[in-house]
Amino acid sequence: MAESSVEIAHHAVNMLPFKIALIGALGIGAQWLAWKLQRPAIVLMAIAGLIFGPLLGAVLGFGIWEPIDNVVSMFHLDPVNDFGDVYRPMIGLAVAIILFEGGMTLRFKDLGNSAHAVGRMVFIAAPIAWALGWYAARYIAGLPSDISVMVGGLFVVTGPTVIMPLLRQAHLKSRPANILKWEGIVNDPVGALFAVGGFEFIRFTLEGASMTLVFGKLIFAAVFGTVVGIVSGYGLALAFRKGHIPEYLKAPVVLVWVLAIFVLANAMADETGLLAVTAMGMTMANTKFAAMVEMRRFKETIAIMLVSGVFVILTATLTPEVLIQFFSFKILGFVLAMMFIVRPIAVGISTLWSGISWRESLLLSLIAPRGVVAVAVAGLFAAELTVLAQTPGLTAAQQAALQQGELFVPLAFALVFATVLFAGFAIGPMSKALGLSSESGDGVLIVGANPWSLGLAKALKDMGIGVLIADTNWRRLRDARLEGFSTFYGEVLSENADYRLDHSAFNHLITATPNDAYNALVCVEFAPELGRHRVFQVSGQDKSDKDGDMIAFTSRGRTLSSRGRSFDAFTADWWNGWRFKATNISEEYPLKALLDERGENVDIILVKRETGLEFVQPGISIKAIKGTVLTFGPVKERAADGK
Repeated sequence: MAESSVEIAHHAVNMLPFKIALIGALGIGAQWLAWKLQRPAIVLMAIAGLIFGPLLGAVLGFGIWEPIDNVVSMFHLDPVNDFGDVYRPMIGLAVAIILFEGGMTLRFKDLGNSAHAVGRMVFIAAPIAWALGWYAARYIAGLPSDISVMVGGLFVVTGPTVIMPLLRQAHLKSRPANILKWEGIVNDPVGALFAVGGFEFIRFTLEGASMTLVFGKLIFAAVFGTVVGIVSGYGLALAFRKGHIPEYLKAPVVLVWVLAIFVLANAMADETGLLAVTAMGMTMANTKFAAMVEMRRFKETIAIMLVSGVFVILTATLTPEVLIQFFSFKILGFVLAMMFIVRPIAVGISTLWSGISWRESLLLSLIAPRGVVAVAVAGLFAAELTVLAQTPGLTAAQQAALQQGELFVPLAFALVFATVLFAGFAIGPMSKALGLSSESGDGVLIVGANPWSLGLAKALKDMGIGVLIADTNWRRLRDARLEGFSTFYGEVLSENADYRLDHSAFNHLITATPNDAYNALVCVEFAPELGRHRVFQVSGQDKSDKDGDMIAFTSRGRTLSSRGRSFDAFTADWWNGWRFKATNISEEYPLKALLDERGENVDIILVKRETGLEFVQPGISIKAIKGTVLTFGPVKERAADGK
């Protein structure tokens, strides 16, 4: 019997690397499929976890045939048993990194004009939602009062990773889009910290402390964690700024530093680690140092991998019995109350006399998708409550109350699914019905700042078309800033651009850099969001044949302009004196007359009609009778009479 147990344990150890690889493949595979299908990644990750967790577990329960059962057991994820004692600290470390990433996203100067509204959503709406969420968890879901405090606090979050794709899909106007975006970024750590406070309240109460002592300990833990985070964040930023850490070690040092601060803070004061790493991330985000690019790389690799893995793991821990509870009246009632009572009341009160219109307030109150932080923190504290229930000396009633923390995870998943699906289907029609969609206007994002693209931007601006110019070089953006254009300094392909780039400001894209491969990559990235018919790139070589157009359409952006000149050709023509010119055409002054006047070598860039913008491609004939045509060609000297 002993040998059999050893063999079983040895088999489990051998299978663990395979299970870890499987979790990684499922998480990243779901992220890739979400990008490909333009669907919320959080839903696809959850589906993957459900299939390889409870679904395969149910198949094993039937005991079909031993060879089949052996294969199914290989792919069946049972994280609690697979990881054993490592499960709880592993989830804790992952959540710490995820919250640090959330803190790193919050740069106060990026709030801009939305700071006042976002402040109201955080300091007024969030506490109101916490109180009402506690009431819903207590009297609708039937949870104990102290656990309801944790549930209500955590679910004030609105996940930025879920909101950003929705905002790009709906093309909201700038103000409501910015409020939703920054509320999600700020509230992610705030909701987690509310949950930490609720858990600490439970733990201190079980120790038999008086209420005065309980609140004193909570205040001490909050202050201690915040101070540790600020000091450690500033210290690491200072080390980067002083050059004490080489470039190639910066990202690894950040990862190790986050884990170390999390563990040390928890060792000095229980459950202050999450607060410390969040404060550390916020401190580094608002401190000037030269390694910010490395930090973004860190966020876009490690954090994404952890988010994917944690979500698959937590979904796989659900059992068929727990899944059945999704459809119980208690959970359904709680979810509906959080979506259509708690959130609208909190937003409605916080936006009174704020200058926010009732239409914007209505949209903000109904669009509040929860994200991965809600599920990750719920999974962490569900495990912590389970351990706390095993504390010696507890009464049977106390143990039974703590064991109800098992509902924390299914409540989180139910709320995430409901809010993500509702927001995904409702945000588009709702924004149009309320007049908050900016799709009726045309805006152009030009990637690449250079004399030719700046001349194009000026011509578009003179035609009444909004322009946003992006570049990774601050100096190249200098002229654009001096001309008063909206600019974005940074890499448009980075995750940072998801948060800082105003996607509501444009619905067309032109890439105009000397790197043809980069131009194509940017167009491919933005094509699902804007539509392939709205992404254009300056060609790497002169071409006007239709085969070239087909290649451009299927594997890159469409080639810009009627003659399809290359970047080098456009630049050379610019320095030879060619300029942009907008001309109104009509039946009295047709397109042919314009081309005769400007010369046979002129390039047609676009036609602005009443219905919108129509950019021109090589080999595509223009059938324009009325509208404004933008051309690029030589400037002819005026006659003496000025005609």
